[in-house]
Amino acid sequence: MPTDTFEKTSWSWQISQFQQQAGEWWEYQFYRFEHAMPELPTGWSISPWLSELLKFLFWLVIGLFIAWMGWRLWREFSPYIYSWLNRRGNLTDFRLKTRSSESSIALLLERSQEFYHQGNYREACRCVYLAMLQQLHQNAIAPHKLSRTDGEYLQLLRSFVTPIQPYETLITTHEQLCFGNVEILPDNYEQCRQAYREISQA
Repeated sequence: MPTDTFEKTSWSWQISQFQQQAGEWWEYQFYRFEHAMPELPTGWSISPWLSELLKFLFWLVIGLFIAWMGWRLWREFSPYIYSWLNRRGNLTDFRLKTRSSESSIALLLERSQEFYHQGNYREACRCVYLAMLQQLHQNAIAPHKLSRTDGEYLQLLRSFVTPIQPYETLITTHEQLCFGNVEILPDNYEQCRQAYREISQA
């Protein structure tokens, strides 16, 4: 590729073009402003330092606006960016961790069966919920984060997975375990197991 073509398509060239166009726009607006002013005494004009101050204030306002917009966009999209980066991460590391993650899931599901046979349906459902979290971590959809609430999991999953219903079943049951006095019955466990089957087969 010729050097001229590269320079015309580089970021630095585009930025310099934007600055030049913005400067020309500013000069044009300033020219219109001067001509819209009433007639002033001969020889009167705005001092150079005032003109430079106005230009500085203009660029300051533009810079602050861009910084504010960038901050707002970052707050809105950072969860999705982190998730995308995790998906695009080191594949070798991912393969090494997959086997241990799968054994952890199998162990959690085995423990859930043991609790079920003991009649401890609360812990049985909790183990299925933890297996779901482990699978989300393994698939880099929602990596483990201790501070993440069930509501935040749902908000994140609604942007990445379909159908959402199996996840809602497990997360809602877990919320009942943690914050409610609802009795957990064998039917609740069967619903959790069925929800996990749907998730693992998706």
